[in-house]
Amino acid sequence: MFLNTELFDNLSAQAKASPRLRMNYDLRNTPDDQSQRMLNALEPGTVLPIHRHRGSTETVVVLRGKVKWLYYDENGKVTDTFVVAPGSHLCGLSVPKGQWHSLECLESGSVILETKDGAYSPLAAEDVMEL
Repeated sequence: MFLNTELFDNLSAQAKASPRLRMNYDLRNTPDDQSQRMLNALEPGTVLPIHRHRGSTETVVVLRGKVKWLYYDENGKVTDTFVVAPGSHLCGLSVPKGQWHSLECLESGSVILETKDGAYSPLAAEDVMEL
């Protein structure tokens, strides 16, 4: 498999057609692979709730486009923001375990690589912040 423009373009077209304005692509080799590695194509307007991962750090690298990454405190107040884009001062980050975060897609056709420890587990209600 190659992570190339053709794959990014196809994934971005699916994201544009999706009501959620995002689409992921699983990079695991087999269903037995207990890691979480995926591409996520994002379009402006996609809504990613404020959430946290209590059992894992999350590493994110922006491969194409631009996103604004946001960190929050326990009360939902923004504590820090980062503009993340390939070729810029900041092209990726590692989100500490338990850190409340979200993102805003700033450019159409944005694609990010996300990794987390361990097998996929849906977020529990207490790990999604309702404002």
